Amino acid sequence: MSDIHLGTRGCQAEMFLDFLRHVQAEQIYLVGDIFDGWRLRRGWHWPQAHNNVIEALLARAHQGVPIIYIPGNHDEVMRRYLGTHFGGIDVRDEDTHVTADGRRLLVVHGDKYDVVVMNAKWLAHIGDWAYNLILLANTWYNRVRRLWGGQYWSLSNWAKQTVKRAVNFIGEFEKVLADEARRGGFDGIVCGHIHKAELSRLGEVLYANCGDWVESCTGIIEDHDGSLRLVDWAGAVRERAREERDEQRKGKKKKKSKKAKLAS
Repeated sequence: MSDIHLGTRGCQAEMFLDFLRHVQAEQIYLVGDIFDGWRLRRGWHWPQAHNNVIEALLARAHQGVPIIYIPGNHDEVMRRYLGTHFGGIDVRDEDTHVTADGRRLLVVHGDKYDVVVMNAKWLAHIGDWAYNLILLANTWYNRVRRLWGGQYWSLSNWAKQTVKRAVNFIGEFEKVLADEARRGGFDGIVCGHIHKAELSRLGEVLYANCGDWVESCTGIIEDHDGSLRLVDWAGAVRERAREERDEQRKGKKKKKSKKAKLAS
């Protein structure tokens, strides 16, 4: 998982906790921007749900689940502690993960391959401010949509899919990371950073982006046979709610049918 952004109002902490409750793992990778130091420096926001996420992860570590923490640009303060081990969590700049079927994957956050972040951090901070403004507008827009029975719609995800400069940036980012994996002799690369979940092949290289837990609520899971799959947890929660509603309707219909039989 990557880009949880604890410490921000956009963080879907409850959704992430629901994911942890339903998914057991033999190993966990936290692929950067787990908390948002940029936002926390501007103003403290840390509700109990964010504390619960930390406690849930530490509980997994104490149970013996190896957790690898690879810091990103928003939690770059953790790069001061590379090579350290605390509470059962290893902090590393990057890592090599070998899948059950023997493939070698480079695991990085991805910000080091972002020209804006590396060479114009002030511009990255402006972009972060604009992104949070979009999230705020999006929250109010979706509250209005829900009043009319509409489904959640993400403005920033729409922009990533349709705005030419965003599409070009994402395409170039994916290409650069795939090239880095290829040069290092890896079979694939796992990253985060751009909040755009993806699992695809770029030539001979597997490209896996975990997405985020601000809007999409996505992650990458490796099954026991070594295959990877992209999980859309927000979609899974919606499907679970739909199934529960269907079961409730069926239960009500059965009750009505029993009453009708008794009355006859």
